[in-house]
This record gives sequence, C-alpha cells and structure tokens, in this order.
Amino acid sequence: MLGKGVVGGGGGTKAPKPSFVSYVRPEEIHTNEKEVTEKEVTLHLLPGEQLLCEASTVLKYVQEDSCQHGVYGRLVCTDFKIAFLGDDESALDNDETQFKNKVIGENDITLHCVDQIYGVFDEKKKTLFGQLKKYPEKLIIHCKDLRVFQFCLRYTKEEEVKRIVSGIIHHTQAPKLLKRLFLFSYATAAQNNTVTDPKNHTVMFDTLKDWCWELERTKGNMKYKAVSVNEGYKVCERLPAYFVVPTPLPEENVQRFQGHGIPIWCWSCHNGSALLKMSALPKEQDDGILQIQKSFLDGIYKTIHRPPYEVVKTEDLSSNFLSLQEIQTAYSKFKQLFLIDNSTEFWDTDIKWFSLLESSSWLDIIRRCLKKAIEITECMEAQNMNVLLLEENASDLCCLISSLVQLMMDPHCRTRIGFQSLIQKEWVMGGHCFLDRCNHLRQNDKEEVPVFLLFLDCVWQLVHQHPPAFEFTETYLTVLSDSLYIPIFSTFFFNSPHQKDTNMGREGQDTQSKPLNLLTVWDWSVQFEPKAQTLLKNPLYVEKPKLDKGQRKGMRFKLCLQAQNFSPTESTKERAVMHQRQLSLPLTQSKSSPKRGFFREETDHLIKNLLGKRISKLINSSDELQDNFREFYDSWHSKSTDYHGLLLPHIEGPEIKVWAQRYLRWIPEAQILGGGQVATMSKLLEMMEEVQSLQEKIDERHHSQQAPQAEGPCLLRNSARLSSLFPFALLQRHSSKPVLPTSGWKALGDEDDLAKREDEFVDLGDV
Repeated sequence: MLGKGVVGGGGGTKAPKPSFVSYVRPEEIHTNEKEVTEKEVTLHLLPGEQLLCEASTVLKYVQEDSCQHGVYGRLVCTDFKIAFLGDDESALDNDETQFKNKVIGENDITLHCVDQIYGVFDEKKKTLFGQLKKYPEKLIIHCKDLRVFQFCLRYTKEEEVKRIVSGIIHHTQAPKLLKRLFLFSYATAAQNNTVTDPKNHTVMFDTLKDWCWELERTKGNMKYKAVSVNEGYKVCERLPAYFVVPTPLPEENVQRFQGHGIPIWCWSCHNGSALLKMSALPKEQDDGILQIQKSFLDGIYKTIHRPPYEVVKTEDLSSNFLSLQEIQTAYSKFKQLFLIDNSTEFWDTDIKWFSLLESSSWLDIIRRCLKKAIEITECMEAQNMNVLLLEENASDLCCLISSLVQLMMDPHCRTRIGFQSLIQKEWVMGGHCFLDRCNHLRQNDKEEVPVFLLFLDCVWQLVHQHPPAFEFTETYLTVLSDSLYIPIFSTFFFNSPHQKDTNMGREGQDTQSKPLNLLTVWDWSVQFEPKAQTLLKNPLYVEKPKLDKGQRKGMRFKLCLQAQNFSPTESTKERAVMHQRQLSLPLTQSKSSPKRGFFREETDHLIKNLLGKRISKLINSSDELQDNFREFYDSWHSKSTDYHGLLLPHIEGPEIKVWAQRYLRWIPEAQILGGGQVATMSKLLEMMEEVQSLQEKIDERHHSQQAPQAEGPCLLRNSARLSSLFPFALLQRHSSKPVLPTSGWKALGDEDDLAKREDEFVDLGDV
C-alpha cells in the first residue's frame, strides 16, 4: 500500500546486495511522479485554517530493520496541523478498513499533539528547538498520542527545507498567547456551521438547573443545596458559576475567603453519606489571620460533622497521596517504551521490557489511585461516613479520586452519557487546568502533568476487568484521550469555566460582539461517521433489567462472564509478541515509601494545626484502616458481580495491565493478527446473535415480539483483517521480521550468517 513512490523493500532476511549502480539522482527519477501526486492529492483545510509553509519531494519513511522504504509527497504546516500528502492516500479509502476521523487524517498531526522534534545530522539524532544554524537531512516527530513520523529531506530543495523545518519548530515549540490558538480562529470562521447532536443529553453543569437535577438524582437535595452566589464569577474565578454546598452553610461564608475552605459537594451515596472536596486556605504568616482561618474552618467543620448521624473523614491528597511531580516523572519514562523510531529499536528493548515498565512506576501509580478510591468507597459504603477530599486547589487529584469513586459506586456514571456528564462536573466545571496540564500554550513544561490521562487509564482498568458494566468501549476511551489535542473543541482547552466564558465573549464588557460558540468533544458526529461511532458503544453492556426479567439478566451475565475466559487459538509467533508487550507486570509488591502507603492513614498536618484535636480524632489508626479495607475488599470480590451496583477493580500486581490499544496501536510488531481481545469480542457477538435468533423463534411461537437488542459493530463481525489492536491496527503495516526472543536473536550474530546455519537452529517464523 505504498503507492508509486516506493523506494527499497523489506523482508525477513536481507536480500543480496545489488551490483547495479545508478548514476541518476533520486529527485530526477521521481520528478514526474511527484507532479502527478501533487495534482491528485489536495490539502483539506478546516474553516479558519491557513497554510503557513510547505515542502515537496519529502519522503515519509517506514523503517524496518536496515531496509528503508516510504512514500514521496508534500509536507505542509498550517496553523492547525502538520500534514503529509502522499500518493498512497487513495489506497487507504477502503470502507472496510477505515475507522477514520473526519477532522484528523492518518498523516495529520495537530500542532498541540507534537511532543518532541528531532533532527538527524550525519546519522546522529538531536533535539531541535529555537533557531537552527544547520538543517537536518531527516526530521523525526514524536507525538503525544505516541505516533512517530519520520521524514527524509535529503531530496528536498534547501530553501524549502529551511522553511518547513523552521515553521514546524516555531509553531509547535514556541510559547503562544491564548487568543492565538486555532480554537478561536475556527470558532470565528465556523460560527454559523456548528454541529450539535440532537441525541446528546450530556449534562454540562453550566446552569443551576443542572446541579439541582444531579442533587435530585442522587437524593442529596435533603442535606445540600445548589447556590448561585458565584454567578458572574464575582466571588471566585476558580469555581464555576454554580455549585453545591451543605444546606446549613450560609452563602455569605462562601465569599469570606474567595471560595477557599468551602466544602463543595461532589456526590451522595444511597445511604446518605456524601463525597465533598475542599481547597486549602491561603497560607498566612500573621497570627491574627491564622486565628480567623481556624475559627472559620471550625464553623465549616460543624456543618458536615454531626455525630452520631454524620461523621466526616478527611483525606489530604496534597500531603498523603501522590504528587504531581511523581505523575509527571513516571509518565515521561513510561511513554518512552512506545515512542519507537524503527523495528530494530523495538526488538532491542524487548528483553528488558518488564524492567523498563516497572522502573517507570506508571502501573504502580495507577494501582495507588485505584486503592485510594476503594478506600474512600469503603468509608462511604460500609461505614456511612462523609469523606472530605483536601487539596491545594482541589482541581487535580480531587478530580481524579472523586471521579473514580463515583464510577465505582454509581452505575449511571458507567453509561456513556453519565460518564460524559461526570467529566463535565468533576473536571471541566471542577476547574481542572487543562490548558496548563496539557501545555497547550508551551509556556511551562513543568506544569505539563497527564492527570486526566491517568484518570482514563484507571477507567480502562475497570472497563477491561468488568466489560459488561460499561456502555462505552476502550476505543471510546482511546479516542477521548486523542481529543485532548484537537483544538476545535472547547472541552479540554481552558483552566476554568471563568477563563472559557471570558475568552469566548460571554463575560466580556463588549456587549455588541456576538459570543463565540465552540463545539464540545461530546459531539462525536463531528469526528466520526455513524458506522464508526458503533465502535464507541459496547454491545456487551448489560442494561438494567426489568423486575420481571430476572432470569434473562442472569443468563446474559453468565454469557458475558464466560466470554472473559475465551481465548482463540494463536500461533507461537503471536503469543511470543503479546507475552512480551501486552501483559501486565509479574506479581510484585507495589512500591510504597514508609511515609506514603495506601493501608496507612497519615496525619493531616494542615487541618490538625487549624482545627486542633477535633479533626485529628477522626483519623483512624493504620491497623484499623487496613483491616477494614481488606475485609471490605475481600468480601466484595468473594461475591458474584452486580454490574448495576458497587464495582471494585482487582488491584493485585498482575491485574493492573498496560492499556495496549492506546499505547501499542502504532507499533505493528505488537499486533496479534486475528487474536487478542477483538477475537474474544467477535466470537461473543456471534454467540449473542445466535442466542437472539433462537429467542426470536421462541417468541414467534408465543406470538410475542422480542425487543431489539443492541447489535455489535459490523466492522468487527465482518472484517477478516482484525488484529488485537483493532480498529487502529488496520491502518498499519504488518512487520515481516521473524519473531525471536531478543536474547536468542543477539546470540545468532550477524544476519548475513543466518543462511549458513542449520534450519533447525533458527525458526524464521511466518514471512
């Protein structure tokens, strides 16, 4: 599928060195082909998108061992994306193989998605930034969605090389102003072309009515109230215009410290216990101010702690849990496992895969997040305690933990609309700093911390362990993570609702200008056609049954559980790759420092100093906490799973796995053709269709109609080109290199010597 401009070739073994020598330059050979290509392939621009620079006769590499092949085309840079226009575009337009994004093509990179840019000078790879004195012969771009692009500029005109390289570096690496983001250019140009999904009922939590609806849904309206004291952001720019506080709390108290120190309601449990969050008060040195703060917090404390009916437990996430620096460092190491420049690099890291994975600590951080969420769930579910999450600004770890708790306790959050509403409530309106944490402005690399991606990874662990409990699929989570870097949606591009409303003209003083309307990421029709959207919905989702359909519920549950143990036959080659790349870490004890452990409750220094012994009495001993948690955790897992009740993940070492679809989808060597989870799903859909057909026949005999059941994606059922990384892997080549353990490969020595060895000594596998 490499088109006319293919150079070289690839194979499992090296071909004999050619004796023919060409004295014609490559650019002369491909001149006519290049002209045809440029006439056939056109650049598609979004409303408001402008072409900034371009270069022709660029070779996009696909590397495989020492052989290199690729496609010639144009490399362009706009104010929205970097795009490669090659002559193989038409070859990818098979409707069977496409899970196409209508906004971003396979060879498109949004400027926000660029992570690092490297140049190759005389076979040496160097990071590119700022003004260059010398321009590279090869350009390598690492993306935040873990794609790797390599472009050869050796046959490109020198003037074009300077323009395209300088343009890409400037528009992706240089600091930006907020109003210069493409988000605003698109909103202005497409103001009359905004798309809305009439079926989208996601609660946006931007009105008082939305919060009242959530209070009524969770039965929290008896003890908590929605307030509009921050309407127009006149009290606090960090908080949303509307939020929920305990009913006894006077609204004037919200204004005293500009929203700091106020217990903000997140969610209420069926037994009346509630989950709340609170940002820390400003640190003051003056004793008088400190005394006022202490008195103020003492009053706040009395509103949510009224024994014996309501007892509150505090969780200081700033000091007793993860730090943002730990998350940033772990992910920086973790992502390097998947940013593979070529096949040789992939196999060189194969033998030390698990050690590199463990040293990154990313899976351990996921485990600690899930443990903390289970601990809080135990307090609310088993002990009927209110839980108050504390953090400096209550906009990072508070968002993470509160969302996970609700996902485990509230089945509504496991539907697609409920999950989207949860993100709107806890992350968007909760004031998570997407602009800083995603580093959209390129102003401070230290602020770039993948907290939201960590949340999605934790959610994937739950989806992977309990598929029938979720209405959405792992593909939904994957494309949601990709949407972080598509700047036509406002959802993930602001630090707070105030910043969004101010810059979109809703809170500005210029009343004559019309406010800009931006799309939300929840309008999935903007990115995907209806056929592709079916891959976002889980056909195995167990809907809440009617009371008179208990037997059918049990049958369907049993069918889905049996599917988890189904494993299609795989070749030795396929099993060898996936054993190395997709499995979790071996069973090991999670790392925990003496000062930070999940089964240990640490002293809340800030609150203890401010409120004295009253709060400190609420803190249980570590032994008691460990016993309560272990009993709660083991008891739940010893029972059959109710997919519409409490849902807890397994957190033992081997149960925390690598999110293969997101992290490995661009590495062809990591695929299992015809195997993996997609084979399980395909087989299960066949079984469900057969059961449905039999049920319809039974219903016909009883002259009753069977309610239509959700059908699985036709792409999944009909395609013969499935792989374990479906649907993304269909767009990728399949490596033809023989699969050998790295240690064995190294021991064999040079490849040229393989032909001289005995056949039984080396198994080259399938070519």
